[in-house]
Amino acid sequence: MDWWLIWLIVAGLLIVVEMLTLTFYLLWLGIGALAAAAVDVFFPDAVLVQVIVGCIVALVLTIFTKPLTRRFHAARGFKDSPDDLIGMRGTVVEEIGIDHPGIVKVGSETWSANADETIGKGETVIVVNRGSAFLHVNKWGG
Repeated sequence: MDWWLIWLIVAGLLIVVEMLTLTFYLLWLGIGALAAAAVDVFFPDAVLVQVIVGCIVALVLTIFTKPLTRRFHAARGFKDSPDDLIGMRGTVVEEIGIDHPGIVKVGSETWSANADETIGKGETVIVVNRGSAFLHVNKWGG
C-alpha cells in the first residue's frame, strides 16, 4: 500500500472524529496528515520527511490559530450554543434527587441534571447553570 493512501485514510479519520468533538486539535492533525500525503507525491520514499512535514504543519496550525480562537471566544456577543440552554424550561424524565442526578429533556435533547431539591418525574424545571456534562436546574415557579 502506498504511503499517500495511508496518510489520506488517517487524515479522513481524524477529520471525521474532529466533527464529533469540535476541538480543532484533530483537524490540525488531519491537515498535517494531508500535508504528509502531498509530500509523498513528490518524495515517495522519504517517510521520515513526510512525518516531519505533517508534524510541523499540525504544530504551526495549533500555535497560530490558538490566539485566533481565543480572541473569537472572548469577542463581545460570542455565545456557545450549549449556553443557550440557561433559562430554558425542560421536563424531568427521571427523578432528580439531592444526592443523585436525574435526567431532563430540554428542547429535543436529554441531559443529566442535578438540583438542590428533589424534583419528581414530569415536573417542569428551568436551567440555571450548565457544566460540561450536567445541567443544574430548579423547579419552574418554585
